[in-house]
Amino acid sequence: MSHIPKLLVAGLGNLPYPGTRHSVGQLIVDELARRTGIRMSSDRDGFSGESIVTLGTTPLSLTLFKSKHLMNISGPSVAAACRKRGLKPDMLIVLSDSTEHEPCKLKYRLGGSANGHNGLKSLISALGSQDFHRLRVGVGRHPSMNLSDYVLGKLSSHERQFWSGDGVDLVCDAIEKVAQKVKG
Repeated sequence: MSHIPKLLVAGLGNLPYPGTRHSVGQLIVDELARRTGIRMSSDRDGFSGESIVTLGTTPLSLTLFKSKHLMNISGPSVAAACRKRGLKPDMLIVLSDSTEHEPCKLKYRLGGSANGHNGLKSLISALGSQDFHRLRVGVGRHPSMNLSDYVLGKLSSHERQFWSGDGVDLVCDAIEKVAQKVKG
């Protein structure tokens, strides 16, 4: 029997502020759960669910996770979800908002610094590693708005629709590519 890769996909965000640019990672995790039929359940630190799924042509053991902690202190709960399942940092994919990328764009990156993103800083500190996969979800920035007000603002209806539809196709393709790397 061939090896099935195991991955944990964590959506960063603030549960009390759904539908905001800062919580777009959690919105995508909800959509991934709906599409894959993974049932999410609550525990002390967050919401998670896992199942064997096939993305494209690649079967994998997929765990989805959303922290109950606010973005800037969510790292320990994501790290604990990995440890609980015996997953190393390179088996983790993090979905986070990125003001450095245009809205409705998805950029993949393995490792590197947090680039000033407090949720990623918290996670890097809790994992003791930068060597995890990142799917940076473009939210852009507004030239005349305070950055924190902007990221805590609501996604446009177009962005919400995109990250519930075609955008999730991009995310699934990216997860499949990571699974193929982990497999080897």
